[in-house]
Amino acid sequence: MSNRSSVKFSKDYPVPEDMKAWVLGDPDELKLVTKKVPLPGRAEALVRIDAVAICATDLEVISYGTPAIFEGGAPFNKNFTPGHEYMGTIVGLGQGVDEFEIGDRVTVEIHAGCGQCKRCRMGMYTSCHNYGLNYGDVNKGHRANGFTTNGGFAEYAVNNINTMIKVPNEMNDAEATLVVTAGTSMYGLTELGGLVAGESVVVIGPGPIGLLAVAVAKSLGASPVVLVGTRENRNSIGLDLGADFAIDARKGDVVERVKELVGPKGADYVIDCAGNEDTVNQAIHMTNRGGKVCLAAFPKKPVQFDLGYLAVNNIYLYGIRGEGRSATHRAMAFMAEKRFDAARVHTHTFRMNALPEALRYARERVDDAIKVVVVNNSSELSVSAQTQ
Repeated sequence: MSNRSSVKFSKDYPVPEDMKAWVLGDPDELKLVTKKVPLPGRAEALVRIDAVAICATDLEVISYGTPAIFEGGAPFNKNFTPGHEYMGTIVGLGQGVDEFEIGDRVTVEIHAGCGQCKRCRMGMYTSCHNYGLNYGDVNKGHRANGFTTNGGFAEYAVNNINTMIKVPNEMNDAEATLVVTAGTSMYGLTELGGLVAGESVVVIGPGPIGLLAVAVAKSLGASPVVLVGTRENRNSIGLDLGADFAIDARKGDVVERVKELVGPKGADYVIDCAGNEDTVNQAIHMTNRGGKVCLAAFPKKPVQFDLGYLAVNNIYLYGIRGEGRSATHRAMAFMAEKRFDAARVHTHTFRMNALPEALRYARERVDDAIKVVVVNNSSELSVSAQTQ
């Protein structure tokens, strides 16, 4: 365990002994408490959290526990802090860290794999075989902040250096929190092959990942890019982010309408960001022979789908978890170069002490909330709830 004498600090960035943090009690119960500021170990840094975006998976963890595994089981009533899509400023360096400096602004990805299992050695650290085995005598060194270790709904968090990406000076805090979302979309396209230039891509579901999947696909040269959704406002944002066409899923046969746009044989790639029985089957049936389908959302319950059609037509089905294979670094490169405006999906901002209300906006989609961000830095916020 680290102590303060083994951590490099700077008088320019004073670090208190204690901090405020939200912790999970019973399901759907969050409490604002005082915790000790965590200290970084070897190859780790202490990050002062400046902003954190709310992900749909945060809502799952808070309500149901899964997919979090904390101290060997469900995260309830263990002083566990959720939240994983955050950015901030480095204020402390653990032993051996020379890749970053105190004062660097960084955004983080979630997973630091164990580095020793088969998947980690392949770069698939989001599929680490030692996920959740980071407690007690079985500590494998795995870290997934907000899932297996404490996360970002707090004032400070510790991150492995492999999970941090420097933020350009011209990028604001709220936009920097979106790198994980864009990275997840990038990972999906990476697993589908990555070389999508000139290929047709269909994205089903205009949530944050779906909308940024549109942006990433278009930035990679895909053509045409088709977005399928039920919300007119979100479809409109998708068009702004690069979709060539947007289809209202409530009007007509979605598969037939896609084929009218991409050709009668179907799309080359389909990314399902909705994750229900209807969309899984639509994805399969709108894909051409030899094409690829990526499931970027997980259904809440088992679904039936046309496996025979998948097999007969040699369609490849991929599932992704998180933002593996350093996809966040590539997403940051695209965002830094203004290949697309990820901030288009950021709709609301709250102060950290108003987290329960921010979560309500995200869960109930109040004012058609898409990406809700909470901030610790009051200069980032002029009012308690801001619609952009």
